Amino acid sequence: MLLTITTTHPPATELGYLLYKHPQRCQEFPLSFGTAHVFYPEATEERCTAALLLDIDPVRLVRGKPGATSQGGTLEQYVNDRPYVACSFLSVAISQVFGTAMTGRCQDRPELAQTAIPLLAKLTVLPCRGGEGFLRRLFEPLGYQVTAQHHLLDEEFPQWGQSQYFTVELQHNIRLCDLLSHLYVLIPVLDDEKHYWIGDDEVEKLLRHGEGWLTSHPAREQIISRYLKRQGRLIRNALLQLVEEDNPDPDSTEERHAQEEEAVEQPISLNQQRLDAVVAVLKQNGARRTIDLGCGEGKLLRILVKDSWFEKITGMDVSYRALEIAQERIERANLAPKQRERLQLIQGSLTYKDKRLTGYDCATAIEVIEHLDLPRLAVFERVLFEEAQPRTVIMTTPNIEYNIRFENLPAGKLRHKDHRFEWTRQQFQTWANQVAERFGYKVQFLPVGPEDPEVGSPTQMGVFALVI
Repeated sequence: MLLTITTTHPPATELGYLLYKHPQRCQEFPLSFGTAHVFYPEATEERCTAALLLDIDPVRLVRGKPGATSQGGTLEQYVNDRPYVACSFLSVAISQVFGTAMTGRCQDRPELAQTAIPLLAKLTVLPCRGGEGFLRRLFEPLGYQVTAQHHLLDEEFPQWGQSQYFTVELQHNIRLCDLLSHLYVLIPVLDDEKHYWIGDDEVEKLLRHGEGWLTSHPAREQIISRYLKRQGRLIRNALLQLVEEDNPDPDSTEERHAQEEEAVEQPISLNQQRLDAVVAVLKQNGARRTIDLGCGEGKLLRILVKDSWFEKITGMDVSYRALEIAQERIERANLAPKQRERLQLIQGSLTYKDKRLTGYDCATAIEVIEHLDLPRLAVFERVLFEEAQPRTVIMTTPNIEYNIRFENLPAGKLRHKDHRFEWTRQQFQTWANQVAERFGYKVQFLPVGPEDPEVGSPTQMGVFALVI
């Protein structure tokens, strides 16, 4: 594996200070899986290139590994492409060989370490599971100019087509520590594989090296999922910590915005009308086992738990604080022990597969979808309709056409500051019909609140029924 880093920032040889590796020396660093070599193919004041060459020892990879001597085990370890392409081995080498440089510290050139300089990183053989498009989706939002050369599967047999391997150049004016952090995280993401066990410490590594850029990256959920090898618990943990990092006090912010939205809708008691309409549809559809997704402070749950008709009631939300408030308010209702036994609260994200969402007659998502970015909405569709697949789904969302009827809502403003969108009736119906067709449901639309002959009702409801 070969990684080169080039700069033209004068004097270019000061790259050696940043990397803590002298340009006039060749150095070797023993690793558990081979040897890392650092050397400088060119080192002038105008242009300096540092090379990290990772020599994998396949014998060392096999020795002492369970199953190495079993039938086929040795062949699998020896005959593969892992020692030759950039992967998690290279990420480990970067962290161990350039560990100090990754922290952004430089005793001899402290100002230079915090300066964005022209850097060109080249990876000679990089696997891109997802193709060049995915490669660009990872690096271009970070400001890199990406050049990718696609390699044939076998040059002797061009008819076999293209491989998944590229020679990649990444050019940017950036701090060296940021470049190294991006490479450390995104190389195994592109490979979609890691050579070592993934545990809780990997979440900490991801958040540490992703600090300052991962939270706002448009592909952050794909990055997290691949980096953590699609382990749901670790993914949810990482996502929750990123949400808290993005908003240091998300619960108080959400509470304030919710109060603002409630003030807009209060003159027509819209929230209560929504809840009443949902309960009525639940009973009409025989949904005795119900989960409320994005339950917030538990307004719907408090109604359901008091009604003995419902056998199992679950509320799920991403916010711990919202669940705590829901629990406190339900406890103040002085329910009988048997009533409380029917209710559970769980913390989780709506955009990750979760086995806990299965087994319900109905899932409700009351004023939820408009809080999701459109790319995440597509993921939520699969989580709910394909993976959880409840018999019935009840979904409500604001009707933006009705907003002109709210006297205390400024023109052009959405009802809630966290809303990513608000749809017209036609937009909601188009989306819902497409979802129903794709996942094997049929959908019925119901108005909620006073109907206006011109702009319809303030809330629109979709009732999805699984086609059996």
